[in-house]
Amino acid sequence: MKIERFEDIIAWQKGQQLTVMAFKYLSANKDFTFRNQFFGALYSITNNIAEGFERRSNKELRQFLFISKGSAGETRNMLYIAKAVHYINESEFKEMFGLREEISKMLSAFITSLRI
Repeated sequence: MKIERFEDIIAWQKGQQLTVMAFKYLSANKDFTFRNQFFGALYSITNNIAEGFERRSNKELRQFLFISKGSAGETRNMLYIAKAVHYINESEFKEMFGLREEISKMLSAFITSLRI
């Protein structure tokens, strides 16, 4: 299957879901330093998928997917912090963490499929 638009990439779709979920749980949080860092990492996941895809080069897409995967790792770390300082509860953590894990695995598979 040929992907025509970055919106068709499942990892991008799930990244959007994760971002919406995070807004649901953390938008009222007053720790602006934490929120800015966390949402920056979240935005970076989907932004880098989109930017890499729009470059229309497998080599550049692969590079941007690696950046996206790194941002997924940063998001994972921020989720641990959010849980430890009680910004989110255990259920919210598990929900977001599980979706983040799916995204990270999808990015790894996509990167592997683009071997140059």
